[in-house]
Amino acid sequence: MLEPKSVTETLARISVFAVLLFNTVAGAGCSAAASETANAATSNATTAANANISSVEISTGPRIEIEPGSPAETVKAFYERLKQKRYREAIHLTNLKPAIEGLTDDELREFAVDLEDIAKAVPADVRINGEIISGESATVTAALPEEPGAEPQMQEIRLRKVSGYWQILAADEATEARIKKEGKNYFYELRIDVRQDEAKKMLERISKAQLAYSLQNNGTNGEVGKLIELGYLPDDIRSAESTGYVYRVALIDGGKSYFATATPAEYGKTGRNSYLLEPSSGGLSKVTGRDNGGKPLRE
Repeated sequence: MLEPKSVTETLARISVFAVLLFNTVAGAGCSAAASETANAATSNATTAANANISSVEISTGPRIEIEPGSPAETVKAFYERLKQKRYREAIHLTNLKPAIEGLTDDELREFAVDLEDIAKAVPADVRINGEIISGESATVTAALPEEPGAEPQMQEIRLRKVSGYWQILAADEATEARIKKEGKNYFYELRIDVRQDEAKKMLERISKAQLAYSLQNNGTNGEVGKLIELGYLPDDIRSAESTGYVYRVALIDGGKSYFATATPAEYGKTGRNSYLLEPSSGGLSKVTGRDNGGKPLRE
């Protein structure tokens, strides 16, 4: 099983839905930003035994004949619908279905930013290599990348039969129970969890960026624009559209010190906790956070 990867690193701009729908189903490394998502991924999406097969062998390997109504057909339809941006239809093929059923079209559009990268993450050609059916359970083997842009690797996708139809297991039992209980609120809460964790990681990245900058500039800290220009910080730190948080870096004492804050762009919708980064002695830093009603922890 692959180790979970940080959202702010290899999956930085892969959305909440992509973490759930692409990585958990595909068997890839999942977001460390949401432990529940990680648990779902590690429980349900495993790397196939032949993971050492080269990408060339995988991409040119045999395909199975896909029978109508089979587990393989469900997997094929799932990825086709994701690629076509038919998200509601795709999610209906998984056990995440109760989380999408209650969302109106307008509510689903609220996740537009979260959804925009999914179609690009799905491979143009999903090669299905195997299918094993055992009663009401099944496993489909397919060649899929472990993260967007990576070479395809053999992955196993688990399914179960529900009311005569095959359903992809994208969440474990505990997560599934929570989804059934929370319904459409599950995705909203998960988005908050992920973005709050991303906010903490962004502040940690600011700390490392300032340390690197100060070592090259006689102990002086840098403005956000300069840190972005040097490649120390991503440009989307300037906008809350993709991050859900408003970031501020304040230089004090002539630039010899600083503090940074992360505040929810829309309290209760993109996040609840506000975060504060304050350097301490020895160049180390500490990130603290709490629910402050949508206000910064330091002005």
